[in-house]
Amino acid sequence: MKAVSGKRLARLAEQKGWKLNRVSGSHHVFTKEGRIERLVIPIHGNHSLKVGLQKALMRLIPLDESEL
Repeated sequence: MKAVSGKRLARLAEQKGWKLNRVSGSHHVFTKEGRIERLVIPIHGNHSLKVGLQKALMRLIPLDESEL
């Protein structure tokens, strides 16, 4: 799996219709109309997200590996 930074994943989430709701420290909280889930993406500069967190966020967005 290609490593992706929090900044890049946040941009991809916004392209999929997620809206930035609030920022709490380095965690950006996104919501989407019609969904109960919140998407919390840690943005620590250009550091890559860990694989498990990245997979979980990609399932919620939803994103395919080819879209990274």
